[in-house]
Amino acid sequence: MSSPPPSPRRSTPGERTTLPDLLTVDEVAELLRISRDAVYAKIRRGQLPGVIRMSRRLRIDAAKLLQWLDHRRAVSLPAQGEQR
Repeated sequence: MSSPPPSPRRSTPGERTTLPDLLTVDEVAELLRISRDAVYAKIRRGQLPGVIRMSRRLRIDAAKLLQWLDHRRAVSLPAQGEQR
């Protein structure tokens, strides 16, 4: 009798988990905290980098997606009267 596969563990805030090299649409949706439909819409509009089409399947290059996210990160400005 084989043991059941380990259940996926959610990471806690601030904890980094390793990602597979190629992500599914569902994994990208979870990572970006948007719906699957929103991911597909971004792919259709050419707004997501690293999209790889394998036959009818879509995969997203994790390294390219994370690099794109780093470049899009907004700089947090201090509130009026607040010191940095």
